[in-house]
Amino acid sequence: MTNHVHMIISSKQDEVKDIMRDMKSYTSRMLKQIIEKNQQESRKEWILKMMVKAGTENKNNNDFQLWQQHNHPIILDTIFLIDQKLNYIHNNPVFAGFVEKPEEYLYSSARDYAGLEGLIEITIIE
Repeated sequence: MTNHVHMIISSKQDEVKDIMRDMKSYTSRMLKQIIEKNQQESRKEWILKMMVKAGTENKNNNDFQLWQQHNHPIILDTIFLIDQKLNYIHNNPVFAGFVEKPEEYLYSSARDYAGLEGLIEITIIE
């Protein structure tokens, strides 16, 4: 089963591909460190083994891999597309059965859109 991460990114200064590269690099290194240090994670050995396996099978990596190699960007050039993708992203945790309402998912910008405080600063798309 493949899990997908969906996000909406905009920048006036950097190319989206550069933002994605840096985000993937940073988060994969940080998550690997967190997993390695977490003594309560019962799946730690399995997760780390899978990351190393994915990394060694990919010639673009030296040691481990967390994220898929390729991105599939979609240009959101209409209000309809922006609303459609934002609703899709916000409702994913509901469809997965994690929460009953999108704003209940701690790691979602749906919290900000519902007037709650999110974990990171975002720009609300109006």
